Amino acid sequence: MDTDVTGTAMYSTRTTSGTSSSGTGSSRPGPRAIVVMGVAGSGKTTVAALLAGRLGASFAEGDDFHSPANVAKMAAGHPLDDDDRWPWLNRIRDWFAAELAEGRSAVVPCSALRRNYRDLLATAGSSATGSDSTGTDSTGAVQFVHLTGSSELLRERIQGRAGHFMKPEMLDSQLAALEPLQDDEPGFVVDITPRPDQIVEEALRLLDIPSSTEHGGR
Repeated sequence: MDTDVTGTAMYSTRTTSGTSSSGTGSSRPGPRAIVVMGVAGSGKTTVAALLAGRLGASFAEGDDFHSPANVAKMAAGHPLDDDDRWPWLNRIRDWFAAELAEGRSAVVPCSALRRNYRDLLATAGSSATGSDSTGTDSTGAVQFVHLTGSSELLRERIQGRAGHFMKPEMLDSQLAALEPLQDDEPGFVVDITPRPDQIVEEALRLLDIPSSTEHGGR
C-alpha cells in the first residue's frame, strides 16, 4: 500500500496557493508541489492534509490515483509491482503539473519509495512553465518530505488501523524497497515520533516557509 488513509475524495481541497507578491511589476514566487513520502504507517495522509491547510495549497489523496485493480491487489495482500505503479505515478505527476500551471501549490501523500519514482514526480515542475493570468511564475519546484520512524512504531500504527487495505506484513516489502532521499534530491527527512502538528511545524521550517497565523501558525 502507498498511503495511510482511504476514503478521501480526489482533489479534495483546492484553494489559493498562498504565494506572495515580490514587488510591483515583478512576478510572484512560483508555487511548489510537495510530496509527503514514506512507507505505510508513517502518517503521510494526516501530515499532508495538515500541511496543505497551513499553506493554503491544493490537496489530493495519493491512494485515489490508484486504479481499481491496484486497490484490489493490495487488499488481497499482494504488493504492487512497477507495471502497477507507473500509471499511478503518472497520474499524480499530471495532477501536480496541472495545479502548478494554474499557479497553485499542491500537496500529495505518496510512498515514493524509489529514486526513479521520485524522479518522475519531479518532472511535474518542468511540465508547468510560464506564468498564469495573475502574473505568478508557474514554474513549480517539487519537494519531498520523507516521514521516517522505527519499524516497531510503523507496524504498531498499521495494526491499529481498521478497515484499511494495507496488510501489516506488507510493511516489510516496503521497507526493503525504500531508497532514502539522496543528497541531490530536493527534500528532507522528518521523524514521525512527535505529534502531527509538531511534524508539520518542522516540515514548514525545513521547507523555509514561515508559520502562517492565518492558518493557525504560532
